[in-house]
Amino acid sequence: MDDQFSSTELPTTTSMADQISPYLNSTVAGLLFLLLLFSYFVLKKATSRKRRSQPPEVAGGWPIIGHLRLLSTDSQLLHETLGGLADKYGPIFGIRIGVRPALVISSWEVATECYTTLDSIVSSRPKIILQKKLGYNFAGFGFRHHCDSFYRNMRKIVASEALSNRRLELQRDIRVSEVKRSVKEVYSLWAKTGEASSDSYLVLDLDEWIGNIALNVILMMVCGKRFVGGSCGDEREMERCRKAMRGFFDLGGKFIVGDAIPFLKWLDLGGYQKATNKVWKELDCLMEEWLEEHRRKKRDCSDADGEHDLMAVMPSLLEGLDLAGYDADTVNKATCLTLISGGTDTMAVTLTWAISLLLNNQEALRKVEEELDIHVGKERAVDESDISKLVYLQAVIKETLRLYPAGPLSGAREVSQDCTIGGYNVAAGTYLITNIWKIQRDPRIWQEPSEFKPERFLSSHKHMDVKGQHFELSPFGYGRRACPGQGISLLMTPLVLASLVHSFQLRTRRDEAVDMTANLGLTMHRVNPLQVLVKPRLLPTAYA
Repeated sequence: MDDQFSSTELPTTTSMADQISPYLNSTVAGLLFLLLLFSYFVLKKATSRKRRSQPPEVAGGWPIIGHLRLLSTDSQLLHETLGGLADKYGPIFGIRIGVRPALVISSWEVATECYTTLDSIVSSRPKIILQKKLGYNFAGFGFRHHCDSFYRNMRKIVASEALSNRRLELQRDIRVSEVKRSVKEVYSLWAKTGEASSDSYLVLDLDEWIGNIALNVILMMVCGKRFVGGSCGDEREMERCRKAMRGFFDLGGKFIVGDAIPFLKWLDLGGYQKATNKVWKELDCLMEEWLEEHRRKKRDCSDADGEHDLMAVMPSLLEGLDLAGYDADTVNKATCLTLISGGTDTMAVTLTWAISLLLNNQEALRKVEEELDIHVGKERAVDESDISKLVYLQAVIKETLRLYPAGPLSGAREVSQDCTIGGYNVAAGTYLITNIWKIQRDPRIWQEPSEFKPERFLSSHKHMDVKGQHFELSPFGYGRRACPGQGISLLMTPLVLASLVHSFQLRTRRDEAVDMTANLGLTMHRVNPLQVLVKPRLLPTAYA
């Protein structure tokens, strides 16, 4: 029976194992399949999320050179090209400047995010060739990293000794007297033509006239120096200085291949590095001459007239400070050059655009003249105290800055750490470019955005100013790296514009429209010089 039991049980046990095994194998296989399927979808979702977290990149980039060929075009200015790309890719997109990744933002909402909560992260300057050379190896505070103590010390000195409201108020007479002197000079030239009558006009090169005013005012503030009209030596010196400054701004807006593709730096494609060396040598020569004048005055104890300018007081202010390895003279020259460049070109460029717009919009010019006649009259010159009453003239300046911001693209920034901008991941080291020109022509904010309509600032946009509080209108830039010359520019621009329009009737040759073709360096200036015909519109005693 035992044998029978065994014989009957053993076959039964083997049969059950054989039956269970296939089910176990299929279950394991099924679980493995589900696990693989789950992993696939998780990885796919993660990859998709990562792809979506990157800003859209402009198509057409090439290996090594990136999008340089798209950005280097003669048919459009760079801010216009980037504005067209924003229409296609949205208000935030990526490009590659050679091997350098860059993020371009073109909406006030993204700009608000960048320059408020992220301002400390996006306020570094990339170390590029032009800024290194023209900024005395980054001794100019405008080209330095915003976090180091040297930058903070220089910014503090500049804010208190040159650009504070108290300092600007103390230097009010410099501005007013320079504008009055320049207006009188034009009147005298008109009177000496030999044909002076109520119907005769004088040809005036406004680029030169305005540029000389701006440069003289800034030089008096910073270096205690001005060029007196009528002197051949001074005229040559003024032309030399203006030519060097023009070179500074023209070169400052160029792409140097060596920055985009570092291993090609030695080739100096385009010759920009050679041109930069030439401009820097001329600028440094000027700064050294002016610094030597201050040393000589100090030795001779004859510095009473210039003791309050920045170049004169800098040596004492720098004593005991950490100068980051630079000598005091280099810091002095670099700081003064930063202020001269930041204060002259911005104002001069804005004024020539404003007058061009008025000449092409005669009704607006007539309104400015009428406002001046009401609040100033025809018996005296304009004073700074009159400006607050000239609301239409101020609206003209705001509209000019909206349409033709001196810097249509913000100065290049570099993201200092990984962050999220506009919902996209942005890696440290990415360049940040803000298209101010595009933001200020946003049709969501501005009706007929490309039209010159100063009246909008007397009605729908009356509350907006240009001092950086409204991100829809920030022609001087954003955040802690905004243009340091904003304060002096907002004082000088209305004074010069009001004085010119009040003192003279303006017209073009044969009443032709002014050519509005622009060029771009660090600032957006006119391609062709602005020459106008002028004749007095006030009583002769007003020019005394």
